[in-house]
Amino acid sequence: MSNVVIITGGDRGIGKAIAKRFAKENYFVIITYNSNKEKAEETLNELKMIGAEKAYSFKLDVSKESEVKAFYEDVKKITDHVNVLVNNAGIIDYTPFEQLTLDQWNKIISVDLTGVFLVTKYLIDLLKQANWASIINISSIAGQTGNVYGGVSYVVAKAGVIGFTKRLSNELAKYGIRVNAVAPSFVETDLVAEFLKDENKKKGIIELHPLKILLKPEDIAEAVYFFANPTLSRGITGQVLGINAGRYT
Repeated sequence: MSNVVIITGGDRGIGKAIAKRFAKENYFVIITYNSNKEKAEETLNELKMIGAEKAYSFKLDVSKESEVKAFYEDVKKITDHVNVLVNNAGIIDYTPFEQLTLDQWNKIISVDLTGVFLVTKYLIDLLKQANWASIINISSIAGQTGNVYGGVSYVVAKAGVIGFTKRLSNELAKYGIRVNAVAPSFVETDLVAEFLKDENKKKGIIELHPLKILLKPEDIAEAVYFFANPTLSRGITGQVLGINAGRYT
């Protein structure tokens, strides 16, 4: 039986690094993307070159139940089980609270929190069909501290992901499904490349972290793989691992 992993938002950044980590272990890798089909295709080619047993991509807006349901039906056509689900898809908003509109609030909550709920809800049957299964949710240091990155809607959504992780781990333990989360600090991705071109800003970010390093997507990917692996972390569930170079302990 093949080991199957699904990574939402797996076409770029942290999600892509996670997909590549599993491809190295010859997993059957399924990624989703929201808009950039060309980028997703490039990622698929990389995954196959690295060693993925199979690799597929699907367009998906995780905030829309109809799309998540259709995605579930598509996945069932290519596999009868899923071993690992990584809820990575997300967006961010920096709007100060007093300027925040209800539409802005709802958009962040619907993608970053409701999306985690919807994808997990629809895929749970396939996770239960596997001989072992693990769910890893991507939260943020913002959801732990409330005062680092993003506006209030983002912080609330990422804090909600942590609460979701803890409660769901309790409910799914009877099936042997482990549920954990990782909470990264600032990560060097293409989304922040322009920001980091300013050496003063880059230095400022580094100085905020006791280890005096910039986190890379691969740092997050290794932690996700650890949580997923049934041997390395068989006794761990309901936990949140801060990957923040010492900024929050």
